[in-house]
Amino acid sequence: MEITPDILLVLAAVAALAGFVDSIAGGGGLLTLPAMLLAGMDPLSALATNKLQGTFGSGTASLQYVRHGSTDWRAARGMMIVSGSAAVLGSLCVSLLPVAHLKAALPVVLIALALYFLLSPRLGDVDAEPRLSQPVFTATAVPAIGFYDGLVGPGTGSFFALSFVTLRGQSILRATGNTKLLNFASNIGSLGLFIIAGAPVWLVGLTMAVGSILGARIGSRLAIANGAKVIRPVLVIACCAMAVKLLMESDHPIWIWIG
Repeated sequence: MEITPDILLVLAAVAALAGFVDSIAGGGGLLTLPAMLLAGMDPLSALATNKLQGTFGSGTASLQYVRHGSTDWRAARGMMIVSGSAAVLGSLCVSLLPVAHLKAALPVVLIALALYFLLSPRLGDVDAEPRLSQPVFTATAVPAIGFYDGLVGPGTGSFFALSFVTLRGQSILRATGNTKLLNFASNIGSLGLFIIAGAPVWLVGLTMAVGSILGARIGSRLAIANGAKVIRPVLVIACCAMAVKLLMESDHPIWIWIG
């Protein structure tokens, strides 16, 4: 891949848009990964570089939510450690588990999530009664989703947000803040493995990180100011977009099995 100033500028702009979407609902990789592949990057380097720039974005969004008081990183640090550790384990198991089956089911799951986010009365600006205690939630839902992030990835933010709303009874804003903390931790875990493997393209990743930080700051501030009015529709759109994007890929397991 020949890295020119024009390519870096375009990738930084794409990362800014992705950081904006990611800070509210997740799914920014739908924009950044194809952009890097179109720029001529090989798939492994693109995945690693995407984790690099995305970690800056999720870290920036997390900081914004913490500063606002939407989430407390001290209260969430146990969940963050579990999420990051599970993501490392998931990344290590990519070659051992039937990832194709997960990818085949993912579009259906994402459409179901979109319908839930669209129709559920629980997605509001006020906390509700939790269905799971904090220790049980940390021992079950958090490692499962963190492991999924390391193993497959798409939709992780939506899955975390859904679990915080339905299982912990959190308002959509608080759930989004906690989602960013746990997503940041899982990104750090996966990124560590990519760095050890020497996979990230640092110039591209750090340039895109500038755009990702800018987009994340704008997106998280918008979410904080408007709560469910902004977060709910963005979650619905992001889930639908991820489902469509996955189904449009010619190598998606569904088309391979049908063919």
